[in-house]
Amino acid sequence: MNRISRAGWIRVLVVGLLVLALEGACRVGWIDPVAVIPPSKMAAGAWALLASGKFTKPILLTLSNVAMAAVLAVLIGFAFGWLLYRLPRFRRAADPLLASYYAVPTFIFYPLFIVLFGLNRWPLVAIGFIFAVVAMALNTLQGFERVPRVMRRTAQAMRLTARQTLFQVVLPSCAPHLFTGLKLAIVYAFIGVIAGEFVLSGAGLGFEIAFAYNSFDNPTMYGLMILLLGFVGGLNLMLYSWERRLYLRRGGR
Repeated sequence: MNRISRAGWIRVLVVGLLVLALEGACRVGWIDPVAVIPPSKMAAGAWALLASGKFTKPILLTLSNVAMAAVLAVLIGFAFGWLLYRLPRFRRAADPLLASYYAVPTFIFYPLFIVLFGLNRWPLVAIGFIFAVVAMALNTLQGFERVPRVMRRTAQAMRLTARQTLFQVVLPSCAPHLFTGLKLAIVYAFIGVIAGEFVLSGAGLGFEIAFAYNSFDNPTMYGLMILLLGFVGGLNLMLYSWERRLYLRRGGR
């Protein structure tokens, strides 16, 4: 069982102190309750939302959209990163586009996606996908590039087939970069889908947060935000745990 490091305990302590400071500032009236409510009321609002089941449908809708966007981004991003590695000329042509990719706001493509896919969930899935796919592709490219040459030569000396070299040498060596790409793809998919629902959609968790904000329903708004942060944080912790296990199997490297 992994134990929390000293730096981890310090982070937990700092976060706890900040939450207590916000609670005290809200309770004594230093912060306007119209803008921010105490964290204890945020947590109570989140629990009430879960108990009521009122927002189960929009939460599941958002999570399914994020899951589809993330899976597509991981699969296509991995293939795109491999193509960039295998085709140097293609990579040189794509480098300027990749360098400026995140300077372009992806939401400008929403009207185009509506024309292509209709008024349904797929435009939001597409936004989450295009926001996440390049992060996965770039980390895949870095992973393939940083496989030590001595490992490839060792595979040749042992007369491994191309399939054996890929699955027994290359992919295990790329694993840390692939895990980083996976984590970034999931986070970016969440950002794209939630922001799209917040601004453009009429359903989903982002829409419900925006509706509660416009209605001055702070317990609902902050409760949904706490649920969202808790889910994303829990997912990241699970991925981090898998990554640590992978490193331990590699001898801690």
